[in-house]
Amino acid sequence: MIPLRDVDTQRTTAPVVTILLIVANVLMFFFELSLGSRLESFVMSAAFVPARYTSGGLSLGELGPGLGSALVSMFLHGGWGHLLGNMLFLWIFGDNVEDRLGHVRYVIFYLLSGYAATFAHLWAGPGSTVPAIGASGAISGVLGAYLFLHPKARVQTLLILGFFIRLIYVPAWVFLPLWFLIQLFSGAASLGAHTTAETGGVAWFAHIGGFIAGPLLLLLLGGGRRRLQPPEPLY
Repeated sequence: MIPLRDVDTQRTTAPVVTILLIVANVLMFFFELSLGSRLESFVMSAAFVPARYTSGGLSLGELGPGLGSALVSMFLHGGWGHLLGNMLFLWIFGDNVEDRLGHVRYVIFYLLSGYAATFAHLWAGPGSTVPAIGASGAISGVLGAYLFLHPKARVQTLLILGFFIRLIYVPAWVFLPLWFLIQLFSGAASLGAHTTAETGGVAWFAHIGGFIAGPLLLLLLGGGRRRLQPPEPLY
């Protein structure tokens, strides 16, 4: 199922931060493409690799570099499909979360969701040598927050079953939990994996951690309260 847009939701502000995040991810991807044969060495040195921080035991001295590499990893992608899929989800679901939190708190929310996803990936595979790249961990936080805010919203979805292709409308309370269950079962199957082949190239627990962290961070940042509308003028 490929989401195309959400309906039944309204925004009062322009999704400035969501757009800027998409632009930043696209620009970083073009930078990756410009590296050519140097791309692999760049990713291995700049991205978050769990084994790099656990081989000698976790220490406070590694915290700074670890946070830095986790931040870089949030803006790296492994291919066009990886990038476009993530940006599609961010565009569809990010604007409403940004509208609820406001621009500044949304930036904080997005980055903290990404860090929560990274640490979930670290917990699930501390010895993994696979770089954890992609915005999907942070975007998973967006999905979790969106589900909390708009469970009854409908998601226009492209359903593809072999030669059967149809547009359907799926409630968010169905679409997003189904997406989460796929991550959960895939993550359970990947426990103990250390290579890209074993994980299918996906940091499943980053998705799981981000999704769970999303509603919690939303509440922590005050997004659980509806933004007050200005009173109607009296004539």
